[in-house]
Amino acid sequence: MATSADPLLQPLKIGSLTLRNRVMSTSHAFGIHENSRPSERYQRYHEEKARGGIALTMFGGSSNIAPDSARVFGQLHVGNDDVIPMFRKFADRIHAHGSALMCQITHLGGRTSWRADHWLPVLAPSRSRERLHRAIAKEMDAHDIERVIKSYGDAANRCREGGLDGLEVMASGHLLGQFWTSRINRRTDEYGGSLENRCRFGLRVFEEIRRRAGDDFVVGMRMSVGLFGDADIDEKDRNDCEEYRAIARIYADSGLLDFLNLNFGRNDTEYGTARAMPGMEAPLAPYLARIGEFRQGINLPVFHACRVLDTASARHAVQAGLVEMIGMTRAHIADPHIVTKIRAGHEDRIRPCVGAAYCSWLTRCIHNPSTANEARYPHEIEPASERKRVVIVGAGPGGLEAARVSAERGHEVVVFEATANAGGQLRLAAQAPSRRDIVGIIDWRLAEAERLGARFHYNRLADAETIMAENPDHVVIATGGLPDGLEEEIPGAELCATVAEMLDMPSTPQGPILLYDGTGMVNASIGAEVLIARGAELVFVSPDRAAIQEAPSVTRAYRIRNLYAGGVRIIPDHRLAVVQRTQNRLMATLVNELTGAETEIECAMVVIEHGTVPIDEVYADLRPHASNAGVTDVDAIAANRPQELHINPAGRFSLHRIGDAVSSRDAAAAILDAFRLCREF
Repeated sequence: MATSADPLLQPLKIGSLTLRNRVMSTSHAFGIHENSRPSERYQRYHEEKARGGIALTMFGGSSNIAPDSARVFGQLHVGNDDVIPMFRKFADRIHAHGSALMCQITHLGGRTSWRADHWLPVLAPSRSRERLHRAIAKEMDAHDIERVIKSYGDAANRCREGGLDGLEVMASGHLLGQFWTSRINRRTDEYGGSLENRCRFGLRVFEEIRRRAGDDFVVGMRMSVGLFGDADIDEKDRNDCEEYRAIARIYADSGLLDFLNLNFGRNDTEYGTARAMPGMEAPLAPYLARIGEFRQGINLPVFHACRVLDTASARHAVQAGLVEMIGMTRAHIADPHIVTKIRAGHEDRIRPCVGAAYCSWLTRCIHNPSTANEARYPHEIEPASERKRVVIVGAGPGGLEAARVSAERGHEVVVFEATANAGGQLRLAAQAPSRRDIVGIIDWRLAEAERLGARFHYNRLADAETIMAENPDHVVIATGGLPDGLEEEIPGAELCATVAEMLDMPSTPQGPILLYDGTGMVNASIGAEVLIARGAELVFVSPDRAAIQEAPSVTRAYRIRNLYAGGVRIIPDHRLAVVQRTQNRLMATLVNELTGAETEIECAMVVIEHGTVPIDEVYADLRPHASNAGVTDVDAIAANRPQELHINPAGRFSLHRIGDAVSSRDAAAAILDAFRLCREF
């Protein structure tokens, strides 16, 4: 192993395993399996991190060991021997790049649903109901306890036989942790009552794992160090934290474990899960200091991962002795080559995780289309066989991705942007304090495109004549869209403002403001956040059954909480029907989507969010001059083939629209449009 003074690049010995550096990716259920097994696609996703220099990649978040631990969020199943050959192939892939591979195993206990998999009763230490997955669990009897302990040992043996380097058991919130807490464990036998009794089941599990896997196999446990993590937790929660410290010491002193993987928070409610796995609404590395405090007196190596997105935070965590291994899990979803870039001195080129939580929602990164699609869209962009001239109109996320990819291919790239800055609607969204990190999508692409030689012309509203004067081979229209104010659908909508217009206003009028969210995406809540900060009295209206439905659950929980905390009145199941002027006010008429009943609300301002309408005039003007007549072959895109339509023999260039210039979607769609189109230019 190469020597380095960088704390992140120091090797570490854990039990019988030597890790080449201090950077890891913790286990997570990414949902790209086949039949709950780690398929080739699943393996390639982790292999890319190994190619990128990571020391350890854990996989199989909450991998189930028994049939009554039903899959409810895309987990693997390690309850059968048929997984062993797949593990062996997986391990060979990872080891070939010098990285280690571990699996997380668990029994979910009450954290699942009886309606999943085999429709078996849900188990828990005592009869209880978990709010998130909503099942009422039966109390485990003596046979259940012995059977589940054996299942843990069987799963551990499969991990060892599969050539893995180790495993960890997920404890907090799952069956082991459910035995720990007196809120769930009300047993009166040797597994309930005292703290020692409540730890007994878990200790027996690890004894069985050691018996089956051996002493030279790395074994750890992932657990919470407390339930919430806010500075204002009440005394009961502080007592819980001290009890968790005592639990950690019991397991650390048992001699059965090689490491502890520590986090903060709970996972039995939507908001609790959001706090345990926060997105951009939370600060960077929010629990790192608490982990360092908690681990004092615990004589085991400590791992931790929670929104550690930048190398400075990761380096501090290791250098200050807060942890031995730092997890940069979502950071590696955005850029699996972090360690390679650190070694090369190119940390400024690391694609940043912006905390959009797309990965926890749609099993993809919001701005890395290659992640989890490595075979279809390799991370490395191949150079083109012939240098072409590519003209891009618009420097939003899609236009910048088109510029970056085209320049990476070796083409000459010219970008026209009508405003003074790149970024489009994302620059506007970043005005909300909780969304400021989203600008990383823009800044990284702009820096990469400029580094690769793309030329940008700002304050240039390019028309067809300007574009054709560049003699392009390919033209990409990334002009985005204008906010849809619903003037054609709602009488009086011309009296309203859009969220984009409101964000540009220096102030807002006094009096109640009605914000109508017609899409359920995060955009309206961004507007709400700004209005709350301005002191507005706000009414948030949605035609959906609940507000902000089209958002990742971890994001939605924070944003709904912020609405309540801001005193916002939330009205679901209502559409905006009419807006009328009444003296110096507006009267908004709402219609209940279920009953048809009408409600009138007098307000100082009505703000509408309903996506965008494409800006496509220049596209229409260019179509007669394009060889493909501006048609993008969707069949070719679906089949991962190049665009080869030749409709107009007199055409001088290919012409394509992307992003909101086609239809109202989001930044991820615009980036994907650009990536898969331009990588074939």
